[in-house]
Amino acid sequence: MRLQHILIPAALVSLVAVSAYSEETDRYRLEKSATGYIRMDTQTGAMSICEERSGQLVCKMAADERAAFQDEVDRLQTSMKAMDERLTRLENSLSARLESNLPSEEDFNKTMSYMERFLKGFMGIVKDMDKDSGGGAQLNSQKT
Repeated sequence: MRLQHILIPAALVSLVAVSAYSEETDRYRLEKSATGYIRMDTQTGAMSICEERSGQLVCKMAADERAAFQDEVDRLQTSMKAMDERLTRLENSLSARLESNLPSEEDFNKTMSYMERFLKGFMGIVKDMDKDSGGGAQLNSQKT
């Protein structure tokens, strides 16, 4: 009984592996031509021209595929250039807007003066409340 539990999954795995290997080996077809070989990818339809050099098969894309490939490279380069220009414009406009929204030195000093007066007044109120309540001893005793 245990042997069946091992043999059945092993057989299934080997069938899947053989099927995957068969698909991979059937993907390309080679045809002999006058100058070498023509390789066709049966999944994509891409064709390559191959020559035998030093006992190895060296393949190059067919001319029409090379032109299509180069057209796509050119299109992508143009797109990248347009994106770079747009990014530069956006960065420049953002930095200009940020710089224009910053306060001037005079406005900054004026705001600091207001804050300083507010804090001095607030601290004065706290000191007056402290004196009215009998000093800091009560406040400290309440903390412990």
